[in-house]
Amino acid sequence: MKKRFLFISCEEAQHICDKAQYNEASGYEKFKLKLRLAWCRFTRAYVQRNLKLTHTIKSGNVRCLSKSERSQIKTEFNKVLSKHEH
Repeated sequence: MKKRFLFISCEEAQHICDKAQYNEASGYEKFKLKLRLAWCRFTRAYVQRNLKLTHTIKSGNVRCLSKSERSQIKTEFNKVLSKHEH
């Protein structure tokens, strides 16, 4: 049996945390993460920040620009840029 069978590094715990938020982590990985969370304050802090970021993104009302809006902004930017170059 491996020496680090249940105990994982902070980096591995962070990777598992990211996977768990997107429902890609296995049950065994989640168990190892919870075991790490029980005693590692750095991993707990990472998980807290990650959860807060995910919640903020999901609750935010983000609206992306359409292709026509982007092309209009790009055209205006290029006009202003060409004025400053001459």
